[in-house]
Amino acid sequence: MTGFYCDEIKPQIQDSLHLLKDTFGSDLLGVYLYGSALVGGLQKYSDIDLFVVNQRKTTKEEKTRLIEALVQISGIYMKGSKRPIEITLVEHTMIQPWHYPPHFDFQYGEWLRESFERGVIEPWQTYEMPDLALIVTQVLLKSHTIYGFEPKKLLSKVPYKDFMKAMLHDVDNIVKNLEHDTRNVLLTYARIWSTLETNLIRSKPAAADWVIKHLPESYQPVLKRAKLICLGAEKEHWGDIEGHIKPCVDLMIKAINTLVPSVDLSDPKNSIQLCDKECQSSEGVF
Repeated sequence: MTGFYCDEIKPQIQDSLHLLKDTFGSDLLGVYLYGSALVGGLQKYSDIDLFVVNQRKTTKEEKTRLIEALVQISGIYMKGSKRPIEITLVEHTMIQPWHYPPHFDFQYGEWLRESFERGVIEPWQTYEMPDLALIVTQVLLKSHTIYGFEPKKLLSKVPYKDFMKAMLHDVDNIVKNLEHDTRNVLLTYARIWSTLETNLIRSKPAAADWVIKHLPESYQPVLKRAKLICLGAEKEHWGDIEGHIKPCVDLMIKAINTLVPSVDLSDPKNSIQLCDKECQSSEGVF
């Protein structure tokens, strides 16, 4: 391992890697850091995102072992100094050759902690995971290899149509979480809208900047607030602009659904890229 990632998260990454190597041995093909740590930088609420490729399926005993260790390695949101860890693990043959919808083998995330602590080791209803199209794309575009093969040796590029299908598959249901997860819902819709329009993946703050420029003036404070909370510049508070939140979300959903029919999924020139620092600088920020 190198000093590529910041000292803050290095101990948790090392502990996770030791756990994975001890659990899977030579069947472990690759471990990759991706997401906020590399795109836009870790913010106040950012997870440590790890993608793991294994040679075989994980046994129930191994899942139990992973869970017992990860509840200790991973931090609980906003409690203590450790960051939450999100690990998505796949069996290599389930994503290579690529097919849609893809399937995962195991996942750890803090939203699953309560189920894990009750002894439920497989709390998901299905192993089908459209979001793997988004994860694999991000890993291939920008990731750091912590262990094993470089990602391009294990992963195939996700077709544009599959990426878009995965990004949009739940677009009308995300709003159901608005009341208890306001910031994330707003920023998720911002990322979907900006990527659908531009074919560029942005960090949450950068997506908020892009969307703000496309909103009526009365709704701009909603995304500005979401961005500032994400950055840790403000605490979570919505009471003063509460009446604008749902209309703002409705506008973003309408914009997304209006765009969908115009996206040519079969155009070979269409591809997903990262909006890097130069891209963000040319767009301007608020």
